[in-house]
Amino acid sequence: MARSIFIWGGIAVVLLGLGGFGAWLFTLPASIDSAVAPPVPHEEFENVLAALRHEGEERPLIAVIGINDATETTDYLLPTGILRRADIADVVMLATGEGPVQLYPALRVEPDATIAAFDAEHPDGADYVIVPAMSRDDDPAVLAWLREQSGKGARIIGVCAGAKVVGAAGLLDGRRATTHWYYLGALLKRSPSIDYVADRRFVADDGVVTTTGVSASMPMMLTLIEAIAGRPKAEAVARDIGVETWDMRHASHAFRLTRPFAMTVLANSASFWSHDTRGIELQAGMDEAALALVADVWSRTYRSNTVTLAPSQSAVTTVNGVRVLPDRTDRDWPENRLRILPGQRPADALDQALRTVTARYGAPTTNVVAMQLEYPQ
Repeated sequence: MARSIFIWGGIAVVLLGLGGFGAWLFTLPASIDSAVAPPVPHEEFENVLAALRHEGEERPLIAVIGINDATETTDYLLPTGILRRADIADVVMLATGEGPVQLYPALRVEPDATIAAFDAEHPDGADYVIVPAMSRDDDPAVLAWLREQSGKGARIIGVCAGAKVVGAAGLLDGRRATTHWYYLGALLKRSPSIDYVADRRFVADDGVVTTTGVSASMPMMLTLIEAIAGRPKAEAVARDIGVETWDMRHASHAFRLTRPFAMTVLANSASFWSHDTRGIELQAGMDEAALALVADVWSRTYRSNTVTLAPSQSAVTTVNGVRVLPDRTDRDWPENRLRILPGQRPADALDQALRTVTARYGAPTTNVVAMQLEYPQ
């Protein structure tokens, strides 16, 4: 799936028709590295934990919903991988229809079930529903299903631009919320009664949680693990995935359109003769979160895209049971390969991928990727 389905495909068109906005755009500061996130009162984080805490003695059920033709890669796979690693809940990857889920900007996976099959097996609904970004915010099956799950008592977690999907379902009306910086205007236009909260990695209000950009799925899932199973369990999982600390702090003002960002996107897009296609080797037992992050990074440079490689066209099962369908056989791909090291922690894989992008294309391109992921390097 082309990366233009997500945020950035229309940016060149926007820049060509800026009008008065152009003068403002080209005077903005560029740095996200030096941005300081303001403090968040500890009781606010405690309130989020209380809102997410699981009631009852039964093991919670978590559903991750996607549409078959275009669901964001990291939003779909990181929550699944991190929560299954924690082993504190039953985690089910769902799709609206039969067949694989094409993720964007890269990867294709087999879901565990359709929403119809899930409903038949679990008539009382899920305890938590995780909503990734999708290419369409108004898929009727998704919106109806989210309203039904919320009505049955599920806590709804909109990851990144998944907040737009949650908003389209009417579940953010009158609530406090946040989302990916690029989509904030569209979210508020559709749901003007939302009380937008800046400088928060995630916001909870009355059974609905929303997060900022793609990379927010890591602190969000650690917070959910802490709410379900306690701080020590969350700390253990954090060490496993390479995260030292997590909380609600976020420097929202650092993530916005800037002149360096826009010029890098345009320059990289124009350099079509030097674009790369990187082959990511799939291996049984590999970490699906690391895979998702590496694929996401290399597919957002505007200089490269990724395909997955395996000895055959059969699905390759990751360490936490995600079945990834290869794009090509590895014998057809002699060079430009990306290898994810066995045991490499997801956060380390993300940072390594960004360092490699810097070495290949330069720091401005890395900043473009980090801005899209809303990742405070």
